[in-house]
Amino acid sequence: MAKNHEKRVLIVEDDPSIRAVIDEALKQVGYLTERAVDGKDALAKMATFLPNLVLTDHEMPDLTGLEMLRELRTQQNYVTVLFVSGKTDPKLIAHILRAGADDFIAKPFKLDELLARVEVAMRVNEVHRELLEANQKLLELVEHDDLTGLYNMRSMYEKIDLEIKRARRFGRYVGCLMVDLDHFKQINDQHDHLFGSHVIKVVGSLIRKATRDVDFAARYGGDEFLVVLTETTPQGVQSFSERLRTMIAAETFQFNGKIVQLTASMGYSIGGTSDPRDARDLVRFADRALYKAKQAGRNRIEGE
Repeated sequence: MAKNHEKRVLIVEDDPSIRAVIDEALKQVGYLTERAVDGKDALAKMATFLPNLVLTDHEMPDLTGLEMLRELRTQQNYVTVLFVSGKTDPKLIAHILRAGADDFIAKPFKLDELLARVEVAMRVNEVHRELLEANQKLLELVEHDDLTGLYNMRSMYEKIDLEIKRARRFGRYVGCLMVDLDHFKQINDQHDHLFGSHVIKVVGSLIRKATRDVDFAARYGGDEFLVVLTETTPQGVQSFSERLRTMIAAETFQFNGKIVQLTASMGYSIGGTSDPRDARDLVRFADRALYKAKQAGRNRIEGE
């Protein structure tokens, strides 16, 4: 668990004397602090300061504590919010807590109690962040293929549709490329499935090496892969396809003293701009182009 000096508290208080007292008290016990005069000022400092805890008043100019809280709860990164306010109406307190606040301390407050509440809030924040990290790891395991590290098809259509919408908005293109290894069954038949798994893993690595950060790829199933190219052009899709085909053909697959070379057939489709096709359409057209490449002799590229 992180030390106190690694924990950040953003103090949001329009009264300068109260703000200074809280700031000094937190610094004395080792917290790293930043100060804001109201909710608007606090939101501006969130991105750079990255607090674990926001300690805030409710009634402030420009943006109240409650309004700030509602904005914070729309953001992806969770921050613990502790209210310190002289407004002690039970209905208001209940409203603030239901809106997503983690705790409420009434003014005037005792410093010992405030520091204790901050300490507890920090512990809860630590547990919450650990749970978020664990959930993120689980999500990555669900979304990614164990053997290649590429995506599986679980969420690919949603990702492609998002890129299609972006491409239409900005007048750009999205390319879908289906990749199938030629005569892959012979590798499993003549060698073994461990060798076949090694080949799949290496091809996944070649695809990751060939793609940019803005692109993404998935293991479609068996020895088939789907590569999605964004921020591209029709010429860019063709150029990438040829480069990947050449990389696979030039690779020497070695495993347990055995050496194999193989080729791949590819089919692509291009969407975006004014093209009405959705993600499933583009994948289907790319798969149809792949079939043409296979029928035309393999180790080649066809487009639809």
